[in-house]
Amino acid sequence: MDRAAAPDEVGDVQSSVRPGDQPAPPRAEIEARLTVELATVVTGARRRALRDGDRQIDTAHLLHSVIETDPEVRSAFDGGPQLAKVLGYLVQRSIGYGLRWQGSVEDSGALPVVREAGVAGWAPSAVTAMEGALARADGRGDRRASGRDLLAALAEDRGSRAVEVLIHAGVDVEALADRLAEEPSRQVS
Repeated sequence: MDRAAAPDEVGDVQSSVRPGDQPAPPRAEIEARLTVELATVVTGARRRALRDGDRQIDTAHLLHSVIETDPEVRSAFDGGPQLAKVLGYLVQRSIGYGLRWQGSVEDSGALPVVREAGVAGWAPSAVTAMEGALARADGRGDRRASGRDLLAALAEDRGSRAVEVLIHAGVDVEALADRLAEEPSRQVS
């Protein structure tokens, strides 16, 4: 069996069409550029999507998984009470709040998307966030993206489900994005 054609739990990640008709990097290329921690985040997001009955990994799945997995991401928030509110809201979402999102494709409108050529198993906004994390790593001269890169990319897309969760939990998303943008460059191993 061709390994590239084997679907994962939520669906195989295919190429997508982006502005300029340039295909998105193939799944293997994207995943090769993730730190071990961020690859664990993606696995956790897939598991959440499957358990929640969602057809796709969305930005809220990524947010939930990256917060639970990465202590560096947790340190980006304004202390324990704020983080507890975010996690509480994400848990509420996974046990019922997300029902209004089930069966729908998350597309915040941040990028034009051609749905027929989308990335199977991933909402368009989740692909955009992952690509943003990789671009942030590239910007500091690092080949691998970290959890904080993903958090920064999630916070930049004001129309995403992740940002909706953060706002409902009382996070000043603009301040969070600014803090992450002002971080000194650091290499990720």
